[in-house]
Amino acid sequence: MATRTQARESIVGLLYAYDLGNVGIAKFSDEILEDKKIRNKQKDFAEALFKGVVANLKEIDDELVAHLNKKGLETVGYVEKAILRLAVYEILYSDLDKPVIINEAVEIAKKLGSDNAPKLINGVLDSINKKS
Repeated sequence: MATRTQARESIVGLLYAYDLGNVGIAKFSDEILEDKKIRNKQKDFAEALFKGVVANLKEIDDELVAHLNKKGLETVGYVEKAILRLAVYEILYSDLDKPVIINEAVEIAKKLGSDNAPKLINGVLDSINKKS
């Protein structure tokens, strides 16, 4: 059975594709999640995350820009942006424990992002968490 971490990693991939212009990726989310063996409760969790991020993208991006210390969102890599968007959505719109959300994002960044990604993601999310 898939874990929430695996579900989040899959959503990062979907958000990455969405950000690159593949807005139709949502049509294939079932197949992608099934391919990663994300089923049942974890599938529901993953789908809710993806839909939530897409539905609140402007608010999430506005929050990110406010905490990127004069760096624009366009200076952040696509993978890192997907991780940040997912985590900001969870911080702002879910009841999950905020330190757990931040830790998950940092761990995903270590696995999928650039060398500097964990530090960037931890700093931005910590700043957002303190404000919210």
